[in-house]
Amino acid sequence: MSSPAKKPVNLCAISMFADDLLALILNRVTEPVDRKSFSEVCKQWFRVEAFSRSSIRVLDLGFLRHVLSRYPNLVTFETSKCVFKGHFRFLAQTCPKLEDINLSTTESDWLNICFGVDSLCALSNSCPKLSKVSLRGRRFLGSGIWLKKAHNLTYLDLGHNVVSDEYLKAIGSCNSITYLNLEKCPGVSDKGLGFLGNGSCSKTLKTLVLAECNGISDIGVSHLRNMRCLEDLNLDGCLRNVSDIGVGKISGIQTLKKLNLSRLHKVSDQSIVALAENCVRLEVLDLSGCKVMSYVIRAFFGHRCLESLVLGSYFHLRWLDVEHLVLGCWSLKSIVLKKDNVNLKAMPESVSGIVRLV
Repeated sequence: MSSPAKKPVNLCAISMFADDLLALILNRVTEPVDRKSFSEVCKQWFRVEAFSRSSIRVLDLGFLRHVLSRYPNLVTFETSKCVFKGHFRFLAQTCPKLEDINLSTTESDWLNICFGVDSLCALSNSCPKLSKVSLRGRRFLGSGIWLKKAHNLTYLDLGHNVVSDEYLKAIGSCNSITYLNLEKCPGVSDKGLGFLGNGSCSKTLKTLVLAECNGISDIGVSHLRNMRCLEDLNLDGCLRNVSDIGVGKISGIQTLKKLNLSRLHKVSDQSIVALAENCVRLEVLDLSGCKVMSYVIRAFFGHRCLESLVLGSYFHLRWLDVEHLVLGCWSLKSIVLKKDNVNLKAMPESVSGIVRLV
């Protein structure tokens, strides 16, 4: 006896779902390949996938108009290619919900500069929720006029760029920015840091990266003591003109939680003692490459917040000093040492669980 014929599956039934229900389902699909498969089911699913897309990375700006017209609800836009004024204007007109724009490029792509960055004004005018902007490696930034309209800007990365004092003045007037990266920006000067330390951003800035900004000195660093919310400060490699004077001023920042003084050869023991006494909320301190004596780490004995101390190629290290610190600083979780500069056989058992070798 033959089995009864199976009823054919009604493939059209999948189109009976409302768009909002499909969107809820799609929100749980994170893999790009799966989202593409989703969009290929039918025209409705293709349309819902496009309207539900929140982020995109464009590798060929020649297709920008076609791409953006399909994805009107983008929140994040990223490209490393050369951006022209027309691209900025079309992006602003098509994606009013944009919050995060990443135009960062690598150093090897130095020809990929950003022409007409002042056209960011179109974005700041048309995208009121714009909060995160990365222009890393774009070399020529133009002026900072667009910052006056970016009322919700919280994150700004200008690393590896030529940043002028006027640009820093515009940044200093921002009253919402919390993260600022100026790594390897040769144009950053003491005057520019003055605009940051005495501007509106001094009341909101929590993270400031000044790594390898060799144009600054103790004078500029001293302006940072006026920052009321600064928690993370990176001065790695600012070895030319930053010394005990500047670090002494930094020690007056009561809100500091993370401080990188790596490769500051002019910093001595007295600066470290000042940090231990005044920065009571300090959690992470990087002293790798600093020429200070071993006994100075004893200054953190009894510190209530210090969790990580990076010593790297530490000079004249004594295990007795390390043990004294470990036993007296209960919050400490790790001490980072350079393996080649320590005698592992002499390491006390009491510190073996905290010491990390690199």
